[in-house]
Amino acid sequence: MKTTATPRCPTLLQRPSGHYDERPAGVAISLLVIHNISLPAGHFAPVPQQGSYVDALFCGRLDCNAHASFSSLQGVTVAAHCVIWRDGSIFQYVPFSQRAWHAGKSEFAGRANCNDFSIGIELEGCDNLPYTEQQYQSLVALSHYLMTCYQDISPQRIVGHCDIAPGRKTDPGPAFDWLAYRIALKESRE
Repeated sequence: MKTTATPRCPTLLQRPSGHYDERPAGVAISLLVIHNISLPAGHFAPVPQQGSYVDALFCGRLDCNAHASFSSLQGVTVAAHCVIWRDGSIFQYVPFSQRAWHAGKSEFAGRANCNDFSIGIELEGCDNLPYTEQQYQSLVALSHYLMTCYQDISPQRIVGHCDIAPGRKTDPGPAFDWLAYRIALKESRE
């Protein structure tokens, strides 16, 4: 039996980013894109609220001299709508109604520019390291909430960055357990 009650929105800690703009007029939100991110690659913030390089990148204050691998990030303006940290906490950088700059050059079902019609969720992680149980729980809760708010997002319209930018992006990678996520999401909606 499908529930008709709107699920409670998970707790979202607001971290305003300037890396977004207005969605095109009349465009419905109909896609959820799952990403991963870690800075430097494979390193995770012990406490997201204290000195996370990912947070600094999304808020436009990353010191590109802080690590050799950051040189390619000079001048980059990106942000997802939310990041789910290793402990399951969720930071929201961009209002869902706005177009976050998360997908880059992308296409889904023959339609280009996925930022126009998608919500981007980053998991703190990398392609080949397992995500945490807390992250899956938060992702399921947030996905369920978003699917209720934006009814054009169906299970078939929840994809990885790799699916909308093949050959260019690989996230969320082989470590992401799509089957477990989809089962948990289905159960949350029954």
